[in-house]
Amino acid sequence: MSATAIEAGAAETFDPLRPRLIRIAYRMLGSLADAEDVVQEAFLRWLRSDRASVREPEAFLCRVVTRIAIDQLNSARRRREVYVGPWLPEPIVEPEEDLADDVTLPLLMALERLSPLERAAFLLHDIFGLPFEEVAETIGRDPAACRQLASRARTHVRATRPRFPVDRERGMEIAAAFFAASRSGDMKALRTLLADGVTVESDGGGKRPAAMRPIRGIEDVMRLHSSLARFFAKGRSRILCYGLINGLPGFVTREADGMLQTTALAIDGDRISHVYIVRNPEKLARLDGQLVH
Repeated sequence: MSATAIEAGAAETFDPLRPRLIRIAYRMLGSLADAEDVVQEAFLRWLRSDRASVREPEAFLCRVVTRIAIDQLNSARRRREVYVGPWLPEPIVEPEEDLADDVTLPLLMALERLSPLERAAFLLHDIFGLPFEEVAETIGRDPAACRQLASRARTHVRATRPRFPVDRERGMEIAAAFFAASRSGDMKALRTLLADGVTVESDGGGKRPAAMRPIRGIEDVMRLHSSLARFFAKGRSRILCYGLINGLPGFVTREADGMLQTTALAIDGDRISHVYIVRNPEKLARLDGQLVH
């Protein structure tokens, strides 16, 4: 059999599973580019494997992707120790609902605080519904240990859930009001939208101006926006679209420097509790190519 025929045969089984495998890898890594690299490596390993002996290709490939992602996470942790400023996941904007439907940005941030094994156990069991026996085989721990890993992860994740979530329509209204107030310099209107403990995190990755640390509390956040008002007053921050960004209401803008920016809002009740801003052009390149300029 020719090499082309062998690859085609491997792809026939692999390609229908690719979206699920990318979902697993993205939720593990927080980067779509890295997730696609992991899944491509999994395909190469699938191509080299004794496929005839694999009774359940999906389970086999989920294990391969998870193990590669765990290795990537261990490396990524070292890279993030020297990352400039806050690190945020690569933004996923509708209509890529298969990636943004069940894992919101606050959950992705909570996962960042977990060990790679805790993250894998929680995602595979709680998000993707794998029994602990399969999780154990995937990450090389016994089922009891996997239950403990998932339980510890669950405790961290529980704190990310809003006490009073808002529906999508109301979330989009608040996103639009936030954009209008912040760009027009209407500080009175802006204050009414923010929770007392609001936090702003902006990820420029050292490549664009961004706060070097999270801004916490309504007074400091108001001072931040007051200082930004003179830049926004020039009218160079242009809305490209509203939508869900990693499951949160938000918007995509083109800023005064001509570069893209995403703003996602965690909302508890009718107040914004967290603002996540991605400015790092490396994390926005894919989105930039998808949007009409």
